[in-house]
Amino acid sequence: MAKRHPYEYLVEPLQERPGYFQRNMFGCLGCYYRGKLVAVLAEGEDPWNAFLVPAERDRHAAIVADFPMLTNHPVLPKWLMLHAEDDHFETVSGRIVERILAEDERFGVIPPPKKKRKPAVKKRPRREG
Repeated sequence: MAKRHPYEYLVEPLQERPGYFQRNMFGCLGCYYRGKLVAVLAEGEDPWNAFLVPAERDRHAAIVADFPMLTNHPVLPKWLMLHAEDDHFETVSGRIVERILAEDERFGVIPPPKKKRKPAVKKRPRREG
C-alpha cells in the first residue's frame, strides 16, 4: 500500500470527483481536476512545506484579495502558497478546495503537453573486414 502524503486529507473533497487525479512531482503531490493542475501539496523544508496554488500570474491579485495569507512561492513565483505553519492552514486550504470544486476560473493552470520522446536510433552493427 502506498504511503499517503501527509497533507492529502486537504484534497479529499476533490478526490471524490470524476476528473480528479494526482501524481508525484518534484517530491510533492500534484493534484489535477478537469485537466488543470489545481494544487500542489509540499511537505518538507521551507519553502516546501505548504499548500501551493497554481494560478496564472494575472489572477494572483484577485486570489490574494480573497485569501490575503497567500504569498508568491519564492522558488516558483508563478504559484501562490499557503505556509503549513499558518494558523489557518487547514481552514484556508479547505476554502480554496471549495473554490476549485465550484470551478472558480482563477484557480489552476493547464499543464503544457508532454514532449514526445524521439525513438532511440538503433545503431547498425559494424561490419568486420
